[in-house]
Amino acid sequence: MLNTWVVVPTCLPIVLRRCHACASGRFRANGKFRVNANHKLIDAWLLALCTACGETAKLTVLERRNVRSVRPELLDRLHDNDPVLTAELLRDPVVRRRNRIALDWDDAWRLDTGGSAHLDREVADVSVRFAARIPVRPVRLIAEGFGLSRAEIERLIKEGNLVSAVRLSGKPTGDFGFTLKR
Repeated sequence: MLNTWVVVPTCLPIVLRRCHACASGRFRANGKFRVNANHKLIDAWLLALCTACGETAKLTVLERRNVRSVRPELLDRLHDNDPVLTAELLRDPVVRRRNRIALDWDDAWRLDTGGSAHLDREVADVSVRFAARIPVRPVRLIAEGFGLSRAEIERLIKEGNLVSAVRLSGKPTGDFGFTLKR
C-alpha cells in the first residue's frame, strides 16, 4: 500500500541577507509591500525586518516598470499586502537572485505523514509531495517520518533496505518516492 507524505510550509522562511545596520544576517518578511509610482514607471518592494535590530530591508519585486505592463491583479495584491504573494515571491528564484538572498527553511515546515499506520509494516512504499519548494534532505524527512535517527536511515541506505529513484543524499525540492524494507 502506498503512503503519501506531504511537506507543508508552516510560516515564511527566514531571509538570509546581511543587515547594514547591525551586521546580522537574518530578516523576517512581514508580508508588507511598498509601491511607488513616478509618472508611468512603478517600483515595488517586499519589506523584511532584521531579526536583531528591526531595521527594514527592501527586496525589489518590480523596478522601473511601465505601469501598463504590470497585470492589474498583481498591483491589487501588492496594494493589499497579500501574504500568499509574499510566499510566492520568496520562492521565486528570479526575485532571490535579483536581491542576492537565500532562505532558511529551518522550523518553517512540517511533515504530514497521515498517521502512524506505516510504522509497523515490513515494507513501506512512500510517496513524498512538497506543497512548496522547500529544500529538505530526504534522509531528514524519512528519519522524522519513521521516528528513526539519521544515522539509522544512512545505515538502511547502505544495506540496500532503503531505495529510491532519486538520490537520497541531496536536497530535492520536487516530489519523490522511496521503499523501506525492515
